Amino acid sequence: MPIQNDTFLRALRREPTAHTPVWLMRQAGRYLPEYNATRAKAGSFMALAQSPELACEVTLQPLERFPLDAAILFSDILTIPDAMGLGLSFAEGEGPRFARTTADEAAIATLAAPDMGRLRYVFDAVSTIKRALGGRVPLIGFSGSPFTLACYMIEGGGSDDDFASVRRMAAARPDLLQRLVDVNAAAVTAYLNEQIRAGADAVMIFDTWGGLLSSAAYRRFSLASMRAVLQGLAPGPAGRVPSIVFTKGGGAWLDDLAACGADGVGLDWTVDIGEARRRVGARVALQGNLDPLVLTTDPLTVAREAEAILRAAGPAPGHVFNLGHGIVPRTPPENVAALVETVHRVSREARAGQTATAAARGT
Repeated sequence: MPIQNDTFLRALRREPTAHTPVWLMRQAGRYLPEYNATRAKAGSFMALAQSPELACEVTLQPLERFPLDAAILFSDILTIPDAMGLGLSFAEGEGPRFARTTADEAAIATLAAPDMGRLRYVFDAVSTIKRALGGRVPLIGFSGSPFTLACYMIEGGGSDDDFASVRRMAAARPDLLQRLVDVNAAAVTAYLNEQIRAGADAVMIFDTWGGLLSSAAYRRFSLASMRAVLQGLAPGPAGRVPSIVFTKGGGAWLDDLAACGADGVGLDWTVDIGEARRRVGARVALQGNLDPLVLTTDPLTVAREAEAILRAAGPAPGHVFNLGHGIVPRTPPENVAALVETVHRVSREARAGQTATAAARGT
């Protein structure tokens, strides 16, 4: 089915667009009252994520409020280790927890990529969302990075000490961490390929914790595993599916990320997007990078800060507007509306001005 608004996909290919496309990490989430109502109806986060129909419902909710340029599958990055048998759960008001960990040699030695049939609910959600979109905007599929998944699998959940146990393993037993990351890379590759087969128009790898590593460890355990995943991606029904990688705290490795094989590189809010565009913008599209906390201020502040990012990024092709990380739950929806309106309006004006200037020079 032809996509009516393919601005996001064209921006990833660094083709000219009439405006800068915008979508937001966690754009379907707790800041929306309708999401909270659907989650309450489901009974739990996992019940919501494992219902293709409800996952479709919440995926579409932000598109009903805001003219976003892409939808992103509603799911969780930890579905893969859950399918490996680690027993994922979410307690109310807490983060994810696993019933079992892969913190020792015996557990890692027996680990294997899961049967993708155990994740059928995710792929059914992709196909359900794709049908419901009716070609309105592209659908983004996603996974956690192999290293980020390893962090949760070793720790058993989130961490209060920046995943110190994982970093100790990277130093003292790199062979164990390498084994775990390699298994995860095979699983992530298969997982994203199934999402592509189900209809995902683009895929994104979330490397939430790669930025905690030293440079050498990052290149070995995080970057190399994402490169392996990207090399293993299959084309979709309409051809090659574009990809985005995002390492939170990864600004130091911008050139490495630009060379990893992805079409787009996500930037957190600590990166100067203008400088990043000058350095690697001719090689990859760049996505970002408003501080999510700006969205908790007021519409005028949101508009001002968004315009500053657009000015820094410039009107040249290859910029996808996003946050530097996910929306926080206390974000007022009216601030998101102000953001999307500003990005579309200001970027259209900048392109119109660029066209008028070029025409004047031609005469």
